[in-house]
Amino acid sequence: MITLDETTVAPPRALFGRLELQPSDSLLALIGLYAADPRASKIDLGVGVYKDEAGHTPVFAAVKAAEAKLLAEQPTKAYVGPEGDIGFFEGLAPIVFGDAAPRARLAGLQTPGGTGALRLGAELIARNNPDAVIHVGGPTWPNHAPIFAAARLALRQHRHIDLNTQELCFDDVLAALQTAVPGDVVLLHGCCHNPTGADFTADQWEALGALMAKRGLLPFIDLAYQGLGASMDEDAEGVRIVARHCPEMLVAYSCDKNFGLYRERVGALFILAAEPEAAAVVQSNLLSLARANWSMPPDHGAAVVRLILESAELRAQWLAELDEVRARIAAMRAGLAALDPALAFIGRQKGMFSTLPLSPDQVKAMRERHAIYMAGSGRINIAGLTPAKLAPLAAAFAAVR
Repeated sequence: MITLDETTVAPPRALFGRLELQPSDSLLALIGLYAADPRASKIDLGVGVYKDEAGHTPVFAAVKAAEAKLLAEQPTKAYVGPEGDIGFFEGLAPIVFGDAAPRARLAGLQTPGGTGALRLGAELIARNNPDAVIHVGGPTWPNHAPIFAAARLALRQHRHIDLNTQELCFDDVLAALQTAVPGDVVLLHGCCHNPTGADFTADQWEALGALMAKRGLLPFIDLAYQGLGASMDEDAEGVRIVARHCPEMLVAYSCDKNFGLYRERVGALFILAAEPEAAAVVQSNLLSLARANWSMPPDHGAAVVRLILESAELRAQWLAELDEVRARIAAMRAGLAALDPALAFIGRQKGMFSTLPLSPDQVKAMRERHAIYMAGSGRINIAGLTPAKLAPLAAAFAAVR
């Protein structure tokens, strides 16, 4: 009989005794507060999903049609490989790059959402150059910092916008990149900046592309909202300009918003390499990293996107629906901007989000006194507004300023 020496037995909880309680996600806490609020007039501007005029997050009709086709015709539920649905990736590539990136120089694969693409890109960067610094304009999407920190990469933030004036701080961006060293990474929002809606102009993208190419910096563009700002092509203009300037770049892509596939976690990571031989090496590294992270991505959402892109009828239907989404967001921006000169900046910005110049105490007052729920930073989800909510929001903003 084998006996254990009691002196070597770990006491209860010792195996996890070094863990510390982590702070809860502030947005999830906000959802709970909103749900518990009994006031009929309450307005939710926190969660980043599109809502129609009835306050619902609809499923695109093109998605429903593609799902019906998939249900009727899908021959198997066998695994996809670590690269995911190849047709999905091939169908997205020209939507993202147009003719700015030769296919022979592109590597990449399907990922679990845009977040998966960002994390996989971060790990690829860390494997190649663990000393690389990630330069990003602030404020930025709150999950950017944890993603790159998890890959043990340093993040250095510069100013993207002055929230008091709502003016883009392009000189600050250029000055910050002048301090970057060759091999550093520049994290950029492709369009519909989250959380401010303040995008670069085409001329500014040209200046950025030229500067990054000159200084040997690696662009990493987060393209999560293509089609929700101006148009599919205009929203990809920054990516395409940078691709023409820089021999290498990364693009993290999300289909959550422009296909309405939030819970399906559909994304892709694209790598533009300097030459085809380098693209093959990059691809081999992406496959090994993906295999170690999630083995193989989920199939359903990517298959739906592939079917939409392969069918001229479904593609046209999807683009028409996306036009309606974009027009409704633009109408909410214009309507809110017209109610108060202090909100005029919202009409100049694009996409789902803007950030109100409010202190944490003012955000709290919006919630407690006016039943208007937003992130503590003042970020509001424009895509969650309806016409009936514009006047109450503008009045509350004026009351707490």
